[in-house]
Amino acid sequence: MKIRYAGRSIVYMLTWFVLFMTGITNVIPAQTGVRKEIGIPDIRGYITMKCDFHTHTVFSDGVVWPSARVEEVWREGIDVLSITDHIEYLPHKNDVIPNFNRPYELAQPSAERLIVMLIKGAEITRSLPPGHYNALFLNDVNPVNAEVFLDAVKAAADQDAFIFYNHPGWRQPDGKAVWYPETGELYEKGWLHGVEVVNGKDYYPLAHAWCLEKKLTMLGNSDVHDPITFDYDFQNGEHRPITLVFVKEKTEKGLKEALFARRTAVYWNNIIIGEGKFLKPIFDESVEIINPEVSITGSGGVSVQIRNTSDIKYDLTADGESDSISFPKNITLYPHRTVLLPIQAKQAELSGRKKINIPFRVTNLLIAPDTGLSVQLMVRITFIPAVKP
Repeated sequence: MKIRYAGRSIVYMLTWFVLFMTGITNVIPAQTGVRKEIGIPDIRGYITMKCDFHTHTVFSDGVVWPSARVEEVWREGIDVLSITDHIEYLPHKNDVIPNFNRPYELAQPSAERLIVMLIKGAEITRSLPPGHYNALFLNDVNPVNAEVFLDAVKAAADQDAFIFYNHPGWRQPDGKAVWYPETGELYEKGWLHGVEVVNGKDYYPLAHAWCLEKKLTMLGNSDVHDPITFDYDFQNGEHRPITLVFVKEKTEKGLKEALFARRTAVYWNNIIIGEGKFLKPIFDESVEIINPEVSITGSGGVSVQIRNTSDIKYDLTADGESDSISFPKNITLYPHRTVLLPIQAKQAELSGRKKINIPFRVTNLLIAPDTGLSVQLMVRITFIPAVKP
């Protein structure tokens, strides 16, 4: 029995090795055909699409087949994928015939089957400076294969591509983002539309500030090369960074319009990075006060129940005080849970019905580097004076 068991183990190991080499094992659940939806709500007037605009396959320096990338994002709950293989860097060219449009062609049947929006893209890859830039919504990648950097970017711009600056702190000794003169030239020409605020596991606060100052689109992408499960421990709650795009319609045209209009945020490491006009609606759509009408007698207290219907764990810290009530300095709104917020009257003599806005700052909703979103939890409290003995 032991010998037969060992033999079967070897067969299983060889079988899984073959599956891995063909790119089939790089999926999230062990069970096939299971998609985990990402619980980030739509906001008023827009649909929230979850996107990864920077991934690689064996057609450049990745190690998986293009269709496997589609399977990965579908299982993770991602709506939009762009395979952006390097144009100039092809380390597998002796094994895989170079063809800049081929990754899209190979991935498209799987994308259609799984209803994943696939965007044709490529990465313009140059040494520092000027660095790496992704071009999305290309019709044909071949013209972008130009010897001169500006000619390559112009070839993408001539196709009305959306162009963004990749990992701006890559290979910098301190990891800080660098705005090169070449980057500035693209910006002045109108050929630069966005910057990766997050790439993989790296966040670039300076890039975040650039987007706010220069009116550039914020992006967060995985830049995945290996099977995605090599980079993220999904079983323990990790997730790849994605770009949230707020679209008017779920079409390629609608997606492109939203990217050029800068309607994006970045979801990374249980943090959402973006402008307040998008982060505030996400919070408001996620959070509900179950009992907004409460009563307090004398100097007593009551608990306000707050439900969070999203996948985001919101970390709140007090952003001021109230004249009428005291409340905790910190509270965590756990995903898909209801928590109690205890409040207490500051004076036993208070009377009447009052609308009170409890001020907090959501520290993991970043509207600027090191600046959380300011929110107010509104309750109406009927104060009943204590009965004097």
